[in-house]
Amino acid sequence: MAYPRETRDKLRKAYVFDGLSLELAAIKTGVGCATAQRWKMAARDQGDDWDRVRAARTLAGNGMDELGRGMITALLLQFQTTMQQLQDDDIGDTPMPPDARVKMLVSLTDALNKTVASSKRLLPETNQLAVALEVIQLLTQFISERFPQHLAAFADILEPFGHEIEEKYSG
Repeated sequence: MAYPRETRDKLRKAYVFDGLSLELAAIKTGVGCATAQRWKMAARDQGDDWDRVRAARTLAGNGMDELGRGMITALLLQFQTTMQQLQDDDIGDTPMPPDARVKMLVSLTDALNKTVASSKRLLPETNQLAVALEVIQLLTQFISERFPQHLAAFADILEPFGHEIEEKYSG
């Protein structure tokens, strides 16, 4: 079946600029997935790499902001979940040994450090949030190393305080 040029342009726009997967873009434009893939490869062979244009658009637009914020949010959720697991472990029959708890927190702290460093480059406007997260991370490490008996209480405080930090530093 021959399609008009407008259909190919609509497919490209849905994929590149609307951010749809190629499969969803194909469905949206009424084109088969195999045809969409063929058009995308043919365009690339002619110098129009849809993936490169899509990546450049993400970097230039709000996509990078959303990516950075999503990265920070995901890590904070992981941090909170780990803290809750550490707290819940105090209740169980066989509590986690202190050295394993510290290793878990140090690993998470390392991930937080790397995420904060990346976010400073990706989202300079979130530098205040990055500093706040770093302070929380340092406090967590301090408590886990010097006052592990207080981790459960800290976890209780951290969740509502996390909401305060989010309200204060998220636009």
